[in-house]
Amino acid sequence: MSDQSIWLTPAAHDKLQVEFDHLTTEGRRDAAERIAIARAHGDLRENAEYDSAKNEQGLMEARIRKLKHLLDNAEVREVENSGLVEVGTIVTVIDDDEDEYEFFVAPSENKVAGILLASPESPLGSALLGAAPGDEVSYEAPGGVFNYRIAAVRIYEA
Repeated sequence: MSDQSIWLTPAAHDKLQVEFDHLTTEGRRDAAERIAIARAHGDLRENAEYDSAKNEQGLMEARIRKLKHLLDNAEVREVENSGLVEVGTIVTVIDDDEDEYEFFVAPSENKVAGILLASPESPLGSALLGAAPGDEVSYEAPGGVFNYRIAAVRIYEA
């Protein structure tokens, strides 16, 4: 993991903090209980339940480390309205077929149900950054070249 800060909305930061708090308390306690129950079933060399519980514990600890890193290095802030597409804005685009889409331009940790996400590191996200209403942007992806006209830009509000 890099030490570069990642932008988070206050709502995303709070959600990640709640998950971290849960995993480091109830999550660890539950994992220890599952391991103890599985261990009581006998021979650990052929105990699939024990192996499964240990694997789940390992995945949970990896998630805890990732959350800690995100929370320690997050840049938590609201976005100022510059009128341009930037991290933390919702952009309305129109494609060549006149279909309209809305994208939340933000790192994946800010994912919000019901809103398409365009990560700033993705081809679409990087093409959108800095654009203003009326601008045309295009990007290349495995499915071909895609063109969008920027219809509107607004600040994301939780």
